[in-house]
Amino acid sequence: MLLAFAQLLAAPAFAALPVAEETAPQPADNVSQAIDAAQDDGADERISGRLAGIYGELPAFKNVRVSVQQGVVSLSGKVPSSEDIDRAENIASRVSGVVTVENGLERDLSLGENVGGIGSLKDKLAGFAAMLPLIGVAVLVALAIAAIGYAIAGLTALWHRIAPNSFLAELIASAIRFVFVTGGIVIALDMIGAGALMGAVLGGAGVIGLALGFAMRDTVENYVASLMLSLRQPFRPNDHVIIDDREGRVIRLTSRATVLMTLDGNHLRIPNGQVFRAVILNYTRNPQRRFDFELGIDADDDPNAARKLGRETLSSLSFVLDDPPPEVRIMQVGDSNVVLQFLAWIDQREADWYRARSLAIAAAKSALEHAGFALPEPIYRLRFDERTTPLPFENITESGRRTPGPSAADRKAMAAAASASSASHSEDVRPDDEVARMVEAERSTADEGQEKDLLDSRRPVE
Repeated sequence: MLLAFAQLLAAPAFAALPVAEETAPQPADNVSQAIDAAQDDGADERISGRLAGIYGELPAFKNVRVSVQQGVVSLSGKVPSSEDIDRAENIASRVSGVVTVENGLERDLSLGENVGGIGSLKDKLAGFAAMLPLIGVAVLVALAIAAIGYAIAGLTALWHRIAPNSFLAELIASAIRFVFVTGGIVIALDMIGAGALMGAVLGGAGVIGLALGFAMRDTVENYVASLMLSLRQPFRPNDHVIIDDREGRVIRLTSRATVLMTLDGNHLRIPNGQVFRAVILNYTRNPQRRFDFELGIDADDDPNAARKLGRETLSSLSFVLDDPPPEVRIMQVGDSNVVLQFLAWIDQREADWYRARSLAIAAAKSALEHAGFALPEPIYRLRFDERTTPLPFENITESGRRTPGPSAADRKAMAAAASASSASHSEDVRPDDEVARMVEAERSTADEGQEKDLLDSRRPVE
């Protein structure tokens, strides 16, 4: 036992480990078939006969000639296409006993009856002729579906009742027609089994639609803006508006542009996409409108007295509203004058803004002058030494003494006289807008072929 234990310790450590099983070598995947050293008698004839029989059953290989020598197959002749050349070689190489294939086949480029392209065309024409009844049924189905769509879209009274305006009603009718026509074409193509053609058509339509969308981006934006403006109704016909920096009276809103008549009587067409993004100032929505102007008085005059006189003068004008009351503000003190701002409100339904403002300026100027307030021009004083006697600007008598200006009572009396004179000779300030009359005349005589007006007085204004 001691001897056996000693032998076990002396043995190598790896001897105690289990020996892994050796795996058998895997055969190579691409090992060429061995060629027999001796050939059986009649093998070439058997190979030649077998290939002739196979090629004889295939119309594309009826002109192929086969010769076999020592297992080497030689192919000659003409076939309809390049694919048939490779196909014939593949068939020959699969026959047992073939060593290699010498492929001498050529493509037949003649226009004879045996050409594969012409034969394929004939087959397609024959197939199309056989499908004509089915194609006719599919066309009838497509036409029936399209007719149903047109009949539904033709219910104009219903769509005008549902839609808020005629533009949207026509848009709904066009969408219904498009959906039914497209559905009819898809169903017809599916009936004749042209699924691939249907996919190609839809894919091409999507690509074309995307390209047209980019190319006609402004047109699409303008069309959508027209729809939004017809729903929102931002103004009424004959409204006096300023769209960005373009001023005029609204004639109509069409599906492409907003037509204005400028204050000098010219037509102005603004694309609806630009109108939708623009800042719109509407003078007609609120009948009360304020006008303002500035006048300057001498720096030595009392500005508060001038303010009071200005308010009284504006209040005495018949076209100026009492509520809100007129106001006169001191804007700034200049080098030689005090600038006053006159503000008053009128009702545009009763008075023209431009005429009222013009008469108010004339009345305020006359009242200030009659009350003894000077409306000075710029004055420059020249000094030649450090202390120069101030130049007298008041009325000076022959003895060199300054005469006092009019008293407050005198100024009030003179202002009253000026207001009475102005009121007695006041012009007619009633609104007499020639442009508004021209707009109404044009709207009343619109041609039938003219674009429809999307402005609807029955709908609320935004």
